[in-house]
Amino acid sequence: MNTKVLRIPRSLDFLFLVFLFILVSINGNAQQRLSLKDLPSLVKNNLPQLNSAKANAEAEKLLIDYEKRGLMPDLNIGYQANVATFNNITGMSYPGLMMPISGPPSQNNDLNFVPGSAATALLTWKPISFGQRKSAIDRATAQFKLANADYNEQAFRYQFAAIHTYLEAVFFKQVISNNRASIKRYSSSLEQALVLAKTGLRPGVDTIQMQSSLAQAEIELLQSENAFKQKLIVLASLIGSAERSGNLILTDTTFKNISVSADTSSGNVKHPYFITAVAQKELTEAKLDELKKTWRPKLEFWGNVYGRGSGINASGTINKTDGFNLSRSNIGAGVQISFPVFQFYQLNAKKKQYGQLVQADEFKLKQLQLDLNKQTDIAWQQYKSNIAILNKQVVRLKSATDAFNSLKLSYESGLIDFARLAQSQYELQQAEINSAAALLVIQRSLLDISIAKGDLDLFFQQIQQ
Repeated sequence: MNTKVLRIPRSLDFLFLVFLFILVSINGNAQQRLSLKDLPSLVKNNLPQLNSAKANAEAEKLLIDYEKRGLMPDLNIGYQANVATFNNITGMSYPGLMMPISGPPSQNNDLNFVPGSAATALLTWKPISFGQRKSAIDRATAQFKLANADYNEQAFRYQFAAIHTYLEAVFFKQVISNNRASIKRYSSSLEQALVLAKTGLRPGVDTIQMQSSLAQAEIELLQSENAFKQKLIVLASLIGSAERSGNLILTDTTFKNISVSADTSSGNVKHPYFITAVAQKELTEAKLDELKKTWRPKLEFWGNVYGRGSGINASGTINKTDGFNLSRSNIGAGVQISFPVFQFYQLNAKKKQYGQLVQADEFKLKQLQLDLNKQTDIAWQQYKSNIAILNKQVVRLKSATDAFNSLKLSYESGLIDFARLAQSQYELQQAEINSAAALLVIQRSLLDISIAKGDLDLFFQQIQQ
């Protein structure tokens, strides 16, 4: 029985490989679509600097738990073994953990080395702290609030930086479009100049001048493309993207002329900058309160279990093996209260220092309020000015367009020279760029108002109208 094997033609193999290569290339160069409203969440979730600030805030939060756990008793256990001279082996003690006890007196100065040992379990508890524990918890809480406020402030800064960069990228994208339109006009004029030069209606130098203008327009296109690409690279970095070539597609590229009513109210208590300044003042006050409560009694309950062994018995007989046998035990418990009587002199100087720091924070808050109010007033004034400029730019663009179309016909008819045509084309190009810039400057003004108010949602609410 003959078995036939179905073979795929080599041409189909080649086509399949080409198709596969195209798919891989498309996936490898896939562009990320990016809208304005996506920027705040992308910045907050992906930027390493913000993740670092968030981790710092979480670390400060854990410090609150640490201070609260100061209510728990402390238990230390230890064991020691040593050799020492006969004279006072039972009195040997390491400082710190072991409770010292004295050994029996010796009749002679005997430098014979004998072993000794000791073990202890020491329990200490400070259930009453006279407000010191609470002040430490309050200080740790204030540190957490400041770290959290710092995180929110950094997020706010990076978010409006990303939005600003996005708007700049949109502007350069519009400039690219305007430059390409200008190149198209120059190319059309160049073709017309060549025809007129051949017929003798225009001098040949016009074509040379037109080629120079065309080259300049192409240079400006390259410059605008470079600026646009750089903005995309910066934008990719601000959203925490690992894409280093700025391979992004901006989906919000057209904006409306928005008219909003001025709100120059001085309410800025919710501004991230203001919240951070308030948190800094509260931390300084918490540190001052903690410092004041340093000059208070310290009450401590303790309990101790102690066992010892000595290579010398009460009669002075040496038995070195007994040195490692915990043959004597002691149990003790007590309460201890202490008060730093003369520490007030030093603490008063420190309290005065922190008092001045609190005053400094209060003055900073007042200055910040002035700065934010000034920033709000300037932003609204700039917005009103930009609205007026935009209206004038509309008139300028229409006039420049009409003038160019008219002068182009006049040039083709031989009524004007090349200089007037080139000047009108340059003015049209500038009018197109300035018109696009004026519309985007309106969006920037709305962003500046939102920044001054400390609420980026105001910007998104306005542009969505």
